[in-house]
Amino acid sequence: MATILVNAETDQRWMGRALELARRGIGLCSPNPVVGCVVLDGEGNLAGEGWHEYDGRDHAEIVALRAAGAFTEHNRARGGTAYVTLEPCNHTGRTGPCSTALVEAGVARVVAATVDPNLLVAGQGLETLRAAGVAVTVGVGEAAARRLNEGFARWIQTRRPLVLMKVAMTLDGRIAPAPGVQKARQAYWITGEAARAAVQPMRWAADAALTGVDTVIADDPLLTDRSGRVRRRRLLRVVLDSALRLPLDARLVTTAAEDVVVFTVSRDEARARALRERGVRVEVLGAEDGTGAGGALPGRVPLGLVLDRLGAEGVLTLLTETGSRLNTALLTGGLVDRMRVFCSPQVMGTDAVPAFRGMKVPVRLSSALAGAEMERFGEDWSVEGLLQDVWGGVAKSRYEL
Repeated sequence: MATILVNAETDQRWMGRALELARRGIGLCSPNPVVGCVVLDGEGNLAGEGWHEYDGRDHAEIVALRAAGAFTEHNRARGGTAYVTLEPCNHTGRTGPCSTALVEAGVARVVAATVDPNLLVAGQGLETLRAAGVAVTVGVGEAAARRLNEGFARWIQTRRPLVLMKVAMTLDGRIAPAPGVQKARQAYWITGEAARAAVQPMRWAADAALTGVDTVIADDPLLTDRSGRVRRRRLLRVVLDSALRLPLDARLVTTAAEDVVVFTVSRDEARARALRERGVRVEVLGAEDGTGAGGALPGRVPLGLVLDRLGAEGVLTLLTETGSRLNTALLTGGLVDRMRVFCSPQVMGTDAVPAFRGMKVPVRLSSALAGAEMERFGEDWSVEGLLQDVWGGVAKSRYEL
């Protein structure tokens, strides 16, 4: 067997390729994580590569190993190195364990970007590899790999989706003009066309998008994924509507195709039936009990329970596009994991609608956005970062050669 030369630059290059492959699974993998894998032969040449698609069943490692001829007489993976963006699994689900497959293929070294975020199994796949004599390196490209699977990490640990809040506001923190200025059910754009177009890839990467009935009445949004990119499941469009005020002729209702769900605390059976007849799913929940726990106000839809219900449906990432009240409730309840604010260089004044109202932010959210990233869109710009560590107790790795 040829000697494998371990080189940091080589590891970074091939892990970069594995991450590129993993990104091809966005929109196609959920509720599984996005994973990419590259297999080199014993001489360091590319032997096979692959990524995971949920409907394709096989995990990225299996796709790459088969491309390398593993389990055949032309096995180029034997004695080689596998680069994978997430720790190879060590359990049997829809498929067998990838850690075992790598061992059986004769791979000599595995480089994993990060361990599995599932605290019940994290590290077990790597231990299986080490026990079989496979050299293991963890932590190459870890930050990028963890960013790709934030939604899966949040969901696998809490069974709730990662909540990504999107806000478009002015320099003075306003999201709509003063009452009476905006025509009913006609959108008022804060940012320009380029910034608005950047929202579509966010919807494409999400499993569901959430808004409130006040926003529907004011803007009449479609809330659809118009990115043009392939996805496995329709974007689930979610409306919070305590009193079932959603107009029957709203575009969300008239375009419903088993992809719109309304969460309410109303017992108005006639109104609920009218929505269901139009293809809208209506979920009736118990109202908040008056404590405001979980960020919701008394008598309103309980936000924590909504996240539980969506998580049970396999929603890994929830994009929120809401108004002042829900923005405030979500943040106050500590329910927002990641935030992206689009800002327009204009001032609307104190009569305009604020992005947040009387917000008391929990201590754990009072620090700056972690890993903040800025992007320009003509005269507009956005800033995005984490409010909470969604990987929880999964420690970061230290890359050692």
